[in-house]
Amino acid sequence: MPDNPRHILFLCTGNSCRSVLSEAIFNHLAPAGWRALSAGSQPAGQLHPHAVALLHARGIATDGYYSKSWHDLDVTPDIVITVCGSAAGETCPAYLGPVVRAHWGVDDPSHVVGTPAQIDAAFEHAYRLIRARIEAFLALPLAQLLGDRAALKAALDTIGALQRN
Repeated sequence: MPDNPRHILFLCTGNSCRSVLSEAIFNHLAPAGWRALSAGSQPAGQLHPHAVALLHARGIATDGYYSKSWHDLDVTPDIVITVCGSAAGETCPAYLGPVVRAHWGVDDPSHVVGTPAQIDAAFEHAYRLIRARIEAFLALPLAQLLGDRAALKAALDTIGALQRN
């Protein structure tokens, strides 16, 4: 990894599901020099078992991941992406600091009530949406965009609007 790695923080309230899915998927796909972190403003204290099971089923490691506060981070991120959804009036935490910020809303599959198949489908939908957005991010001309914060922000916002199934 280069001497000055780039860090991307996926942030939501509980840091048990969507932000952890994002962290794990990103780190699974990321090129050298990039590292994802996740955190919450009010961490749940444990990872959601469905999220962990889904990642394991996809061959994505979760070793060392845990539900944590944004106050416990050991680095200042370069980019912060909130992944809170709009369902049930959910409020996203606001990360303050000299970072590029974007919002990639994902409805919380852990709030879905229904049959096991419906719950599995909600987690699968969240996984596919997050993965599509991360793949779109990694396809960007990152070396070029890192020198232009406004262009990077615009690209991140465009990716956040993706609603793939």
